[in-house]
Amino acid sequence: MNQYILSIDAGTTSSRALIFDKSGNEIAKSQNEFKQYFPKEGWVEHDPLEIWSSQKEALQNVLKAQTISTHEIIGIGITNQRETTIVWNKETGKPIYNAIVWQDRRTSEFCAELKSKGYEPLVNSKTGLLLDPYFSGTKINWILENIAGAKQKAKEGKLLFGTVDTWLIWNLSGGKKHITDPSNASRTMLFDIHKNCWDSELLALLDIPENMLPQIVESASNEAEAQLEGWERPIPIYAIAGDQQAALFGQLCFSPGDVKNTYGTGCFCMMHTGKTPVISNNKMLTTIAWQMNGEVEYALEGSVFIGGALIQWLRDGIELIKNASDIEALATSVNDNGGVTFIPALTGLGAPYWDANATGGIMGLTRGTKKGHIARAALEAIAIRSMEIIVEMQKDSGIQFTNLKVDGGACKNNLLMQIQANLLNTKVIRPKTTETTALGIAFMAGLSCGFWKNKDTIKKLWEEEKTFDPVTSDTNSALIALWNSRIQKILSSESK
Repeated sequence: MNQYILSIDAGTTSSRALIFDKSGNEIAKSQNEFKQYFPKEGWVEHDPLEIWSSQKEALQNVLKAQTISTHEIIGIGITNQRETTIVWNKETGKPIYNAIVWQDRRTSEFCAELKSKGYEPLVNSKTGLLLDPYFSGTKINWILENIAGAKQKAKEGKLLFGTVDTWLIWNLSGGKKHITDPSNASRTMLFDIHKNCWDSELLALLDIPENMLPQIVESASNEAEAQLEGWERPIPIYAIAGDQQAALFGQLCFSPGDVKNTYGTGCFCMMHTGKTPVISNNKMLTTIAWQMNGEVEYALEGSVFIGGALIQWLRDGIELIKNASDIEALATSVNDNGGVTFIPALTGLGAPYWDANATGGIMGLTRGTKKGHIARAALEAIAIRSMEIIVEMQKDSGIQFTNLKVDGGACKNNLLMQIQANLLNTKVIRPKTTETTALGIAFMAGLSCGFWKNKDTIKKLWEEEKTFDPVTSDTNSALIALWNSRIQKILSSESK
């Protein structure tokens, strides 16, 4: 009988299920997009029931695609969009409000108020995070404060909170398991990354009852089973990790100083820092990479909220292109950006600025500006924002890395990757499998259940597809100088 690992990749815009064989090859994939809701300026929501139904459909379809039975699936790994917040009724299993997505900025004023009262050092020292609407804690607080009866029900133990991993496991297990792992917990702003537990002081600060929170389990362990209609047997869930941590694992970044950048909806750069957390002096995030075999490993992370989403906006917002893949051809239709700078602050600015109120801008427009200039400036913006966080990360860690491993949908854009190599003056390496988030959680699950023997086994499965060598020129420094000048114009007064 053939044996496989099934990955659930619960993303920001779609639910996916992928099957991998023992050679690390993708055997089948099913993907369902779900709707994004923008009820007010700066608000971003999903329907949790749609997340669940679209994920369930993807799971059923991926098994049907290759006529694979549940007996052939050794185990499941779950990776997910992080920070997105769901609160549901423990008795009915129904959400009491839409999922508030990681990009949502509705709690900006509350975060600013907590900062003004001097709470950010407390939050940072315990969680490795900054006081920002990005994280789950203030989103939970908003739901409890704004949904009628929610606060009282929470106190009575009738409500549960979870990030998307927890929500899916709750449903996959028929409501038997309410769990998460340290990589996801460390993104809530409620978790002490040094003690590896929920923190009562932070819970009190945000007025969140601890009984709402899931149990913490290791990232690689068998704590739950999944059972859907028509399955011959339940399938053990062997791994849980946030999407960026899973991508770090999928890029084989197991040693301190190993770095990857994921070009997805946002751009998320992570550097493995070993078994001791590195506290940032440059507004990077200290986070848990994973917990395996009783050991917690850490990472530094820089978050760019708008990465591939900028290309989606050019397609859907102003209809500059028909398909996302058209951006490269349009950008290469011109030799340079024509003096145009694109500041992609469509949902505020993440690291290293952390300006929730910043808005985007296209600067340097003239009568000679063409669509191609705007397209090229957009790709440069994605690369520059990634460069900014990588530079700060190197300062924090004291490690000058020699290459950058890349993944995510937008890394298939050759021009973007070449611009990135030029700006960093380092090699950019793209693997054959750019589905490293799904592959990473498959690797983690496979190691957990013995499908793969050890890390050396999976290192042999990783293959390089293309390396982009840097091209040095005066254009790079001029591009960065112009960016540094122009981004100051869109930063809100509080962050200057």
